[in-house]
Amino acid sequence: MDKDVQPEEEILSTQTDVPGAAEPMHQPAAGLKEQLATEKDKYVRLLAEFDNMRKRQERERAEIIKYAHEEVIIECLKIYDDLERSLAAFKAKEGTDPNLVKGLHMVFENMRELMNKYDVKPIESVGKKFDPCCHEALLQEETCEYPDGQIIEEFQKGYTLAGRVVRTAKVKVAKNVK
Repeated sequence: MDKDVQPEEEILSTQTDVPGAAEPMHQPAAGLKEQLATEKDKYVRLLAEFDNMRKRQERERAEIIKYAHEEVIIECLKIYDDLERSLAAFKAKEGTDPNLVKGLHMVFENMRELMNKYDVKPIESVGKKFDPCCHEALLQEETCEYPDGQIIEEFQKGYTLAGRVVRTAKVKVAKNVK
């Protein structure tokens, strides 16, 4: 063997014979284990944060899709109300051509199906307690016939789109006289 190259056993024995040499070799390993645990904790937290962000973005995307057509629906509500009023007026008027009423009724039913398709629902008002989130009080009537805050008349229907109020109901509210 070459004199400059020492066998493996000799190298190991010389390293362990040095006083204090065994301790430094164990300390870096313990430090590496702590660093590994810290980095693993950071990784797990980052992964959880990423997963939460992905879920939040999916919810927000679904919400945007759900209400993307809100403005168009609000504009269609005006037409829907006009059709409903026209149909009621034609039905009430005598001598109106029944085919005209039938045709108007068919158009109104198509609009109603469209509103149902997009989860547009009317807000119930008359006889209910006034709720400022769903109703807009245009008048108050002093009366003893109805409880305070009860809606006695509806001037314009309110609607919700998938549970969100898109148009408040215009109403008259009872005010008790004592």
